Amino acid sequence: MKFHVYSLITGPFQENSYIISDQVSNDCILIDPGDEAKKISILIDDNNLNPIAIINTHAHLDHIGAVDEIKRKYNVPFYLHYAEKPVLESYPISCRMFGMEAKPIPSVDHWIQKGGELRIGSFKFLIIETPGHTPGGCCFLIDKSLFVGDTLFHGSVGRTDLPGGDWNMLEESLLYLMNNISSDITIYSGHGVETNIGIEMEKNPFLISLKSNLN
Repeated sequence: MKFHVYSLITGPFQENSYIISDQVSNDCILIDPGDEAKKISILIDDNNLNPIAIINTHAHLDHIGAVDEIKRKYNVPFYLHYAEKPVLESYPISCRMFGMEAKPIPSVDHWIQKGGELRIGSFKFLIIETPGHTPGGCCFLIDKSLFVGDTLFHGSVGRTDLPGGDWNMLEESLLYLMNNISSDITIYSGHGVETNIGIEMEKNPFLISLKSNLN
């Protein structure tokens, strides 16, 4: 399958909202539509894309702000790891903490129960459970693209000081990626620029500190 990755920076947290499209059918899947639903919809409609699902790496406020509106506009199902339920339910509280107006909490149509293969239409993802930043954080691998949410950034990693965060679990998740993801795979993070695991193992201080623990 030939596909294209669209990236939009949305909202006050400058979150990367992704759309991955099948270049033959124009079917597409949204990954972490964080805010500015109208901006995302314009990109979808201008490129004649056909949304078939929304999947989220996690449920922090800057990653789910546009989910409900997009979900209702295009009548598509929403996928989220079941361990993210308390994070999702705390969305209004999180918005108050950051002085933001809460949007409706999106209903989840498919709770992801575990890692492994996820097929949606012509898309075949490998779900990699990477808790730490949040309890049910996941990465989604398709072909040579890995969507990591806030698990890993160029030069940094996800924070663990918010409710549900766990530094030890994040370290284990990072070690898994370091052991199993090759450098020819493009990493798409929730914030910042694209990268790959080779670059991060050489330049990211958090990953450098974990090298002695590699298998």
